[in-house]
Amino acid sequence: MKIIVCIKQVPGSSNVNVDPVTGTLIRDGASTKTNPYDLYALEVALKLKNEQGGKVSVLSMGPPSALSAIREAIYMGADEGVLISDRKFGGADVLATSYTLCSGIKAIKEYDVIITGKQTTDGDTAQVGSELAEHLDLPHVTNVKEIEDDGEYIKYISNLDNKIVTGRIKKPCLICMDGDINTPRLPSYNRKKEFGECKDLIQIITFNDVEDKDETHYGLKGSPTQVERIFEPDKRGEKEVFSSGDLGQKVFDIIKNGKFI
Repeated sequence: MKIIVCIKQVPGSSNVNVDPVTGTLIRDGASTKTNPYDLYALEVALKLKNEQGGKVSVLSMGPPSALSAIREAIYMGADEGVLISDRKFGGADVLATSYTLCSGIKAIKEYDVIITGKQTTDGDTAQVGSELAEHLDLPHVTNVKEIEDDGEYIKYISNLDNKIVTGRIKKPCLICMDGDINTPRLPSYNRKKEFGECKDLIQIITFNDVEDKDETHYGLKGSPTQVERIFEPDKRGEKEVFSSGDLGQKVFDIIKNGKFI
């Protein structure tokens, strides 16, 4: 079985800066980690590989620093990685991101299953996986907490808001894994010692390598969703505590004096 796992490097904390012009996160120099939902997806892929045999490829889009996330995935057990990296891809919304990932998957060419995390901790849109499936014209299912290879099909259990759905989906397909479904393994010291920087196992794709050279399909130019403004709200330290009396009247007076009504 040939499996592709999409991963993303995200900020390691909530203390990040925002570009005042583009409205996007400034990732250079910030602490980073692999998106937790993607680690759940990778663990599922590695278990499938152990059970069925085959190959696991990891795919990421981001700056050169994202190579560390791909290397970590290889140390965990993935066989190879692809990084899509170019300044022309920067500032992408979910539409441009999914289209760019689609271009990277075409470079890998052969696959049976694409596995992604449900969402990322920096964007939280939970849309990229589904949009990627649409670009690739693949059947897909989201919020999956368990899968099993069934030859021509993948059996799955999906955890929806008000029900649990059990079904199967024909390969090739795309599956978005839910969170807290397993315990991702740690990177192997032996694999890190064996593969080092993984230079022979990682392919880097730039704008010059993609088939579609229309710049309006990528990055900020290809993003119909534009952020008008991102800012850190003012932190106010003053507060009042009322423990007795006519609390309703006091709250009303505060709202009125603040000219909210």
